[in-house]
Amino acid sequence: MSDFTIVAEKRDDLGKGASRRLRHAGLVPGIIYGAGKEPVSFQMKHTDIEKSLLNEAFYSSILAITLDGKEESVVLKDMQRHPAKSKIMHLDLLRIDKTHKLTMTIPLHFLNEEICIGVKQDGGSINHHMNDLEISCLASDLPEYIEIDMAAIELDQTVHLSDLTMPKGVEINALLHGGDESLPVASVHIRKAAKVEEDAPTAAETDTEEGTEGEGE
Repeated sequence: MSDFTIVAEKRDDLGKGASRRLRHAGLVPGIIYGAGKEPVSFQMKHTDIEKSLLNEAFYSSILAITLDGKEESVVLKDMQRHPAKSKIMHLDLLRIDKTHKLTMTIPLHFLNEEICIGVKQDGGSINHHMNDLEISCLASDLPEYIEIDMAAIELDQTVHLSDLTMPKGVEINALLHGGDESLPVASVHIRKAAKVEEDAPTAAETDTEEGTEGEGE
C-alpha cells in the first residue's frame, strides 16, 4: 500500500504550447512510462503535487496514481521545476515492475550527531559529503531513507561508502558498476577557522615580541 496517491487525468493535447496552457490553468503535465507498457501523458492539479512534495518520503516511496479511475504503482523518476519560481513544470513517473530492480536516489539521514565523539569530546564539526545516495533494489525493498549513525565517529575520521550498512536487498548503485568504495560520505574535523584562531598569536604574545624587539634596538 502506498502512503501517497496522485489523482490525474489523461491528456491528448501534447506539445509545448499545450503544456504552457495547462500550467497557466494551474495544472502540471507529466508522463508515465516503463514496465513494457506504452507511455501515457497526464495532467494533475499543481496544488495537489505541491502539498505532496513537502514530505521528504514522497521522493523515495511507491506512489499510487489514479488515472481516469484506474490505479497504477509508480515512483517519481524525474521532476522539472521553474528556475526562478516555486512552480513544478513537469513530472516523470516510472511504473513499478515487481520482478525488476529500481534505481532510485534516496536521502541520507545522519543520526546521533549531537553525541558524536569527535564533536562532543574533541570539538570537531561534522561535514556531509553526500546528502543522498543512488541505490538499486526491488520495489518491495525500497527504503524511505538510509541511516548513518555518527555517534562513534572520532575526530579526523571519515565514513566511506564501504562503511554504510544497507538494508536487506538494497545495494549502492555506484559500487555495482565499479565505483570507488572509499568515497567519503561524512567526516569529522576541526573547522579551518578554529585552527587559524588557535595558531594566531595572542595580544599578550604580540606585546611581548614587540617589547623584546624594542629592547634590542
